[in-house]
Amino acid sequence: MTQSPGHRKWPEHKVEEKPMDDPVQVLINGTVVAESSGAIELDEDRHPARIYIPRADVRMDCFEQSRKTTKCPFKGEADYFDFKSSGQSLEEVAWSYEEPFDEHQALKDMIAFHDEQPEIEVRRAR
Repeated sequence: MTQSPGHRKWPEHKVEEKPMDDPVQVLINGTVVAESSGAIELDEDRHPARIYIPRADVRMDCFEQSRKTTKCPFKGEADYFDFKSSGQSLEEVAWSYEEPFDEHQALKDMIAFHDEQPEIEVRRAR
């Protein structure tokens, strides 16, 4: 495990994970690809709030790992996933931090979705 270089350099930058009280469902083009009562909401300065869902609650048979990766100085390296199901294909719709920095171990084995894309809907039960 490794400490985040971002938090050392910018200690005032907020990146907070909160367990969600209500179940969450994710749909892509109307297909349910995730349902969870164990989701986490990530609130990070200058970024939209994101919901991370345990990989065990995601239909990983609908996804293929993409070649894209990105690096976040706060959370670590993100691996991206393409949606491939029922003849539909969407690139880089989800990501995961396989080895997050020490401060964000809660994100390990979690998947987040680009819910600003019109094909992706994240429903929160209330």
